[in-house]
Amino acid sequence: MSDEAALRRAKRPRSILAGPYGHPIHAIMVTIPIGSWTAALIFDIVGFFADDRETFTRGALWLVGIGIVGALLAAIVGLLDLSTLEKGTRARRTALFHLACNAGAIVLFAVSYLVRLGADKSEVSVTGFVLSVLAYLLIGVSGILGGELVYRHGVRVADEATQIKAYRH
Repeated sequence: MSDEAALRRAKRPRSILAGPYGHPIHAIMVTIPIGSWTAALIFDIVGFFADDRETFTRGALWLVGIGIVGALLAAIVGLLDLSTLEKGTRARRTALFHLACNAGAIVLFAVSYLVRLGADKSEVSVTGFVLSVLAYLLIGVSGILGGELVYRHGVRVADEATQIKAYRH
């Protein structure tokens, strides 16, 4: 496949499940786990200092769990987008590293969830918190790579012939 054909293919959805042309669902779905995990970290930090720690530890547990479910759903549509990338390309290698960071983060969050589940709810689980912080750092690296895929490599972004229509008078 030519470079140009590979680029055109990366812009098109593999299935309507991945979202229509120019509107990828993966980018929308990742907001659920990122938001949940961000809120969980905030709950943990507040829980370290709050009088009513149990409310925050239970909230953080739920938020970590919601984030895991959301991440798994986002991964499904992310895999559809990955399948459009030509093997051996820089875009594909970046996407695989993005996938590996996300998979590692999901595993760390899952372990954090299990640790929290078995921990005393009257105290913030330091182990669960540390695992979540490490996982969150992986999500940050993954986000940088996701930005690289979209903004530098143009994955699932409408081509210039489509974009130019927005600049016509």
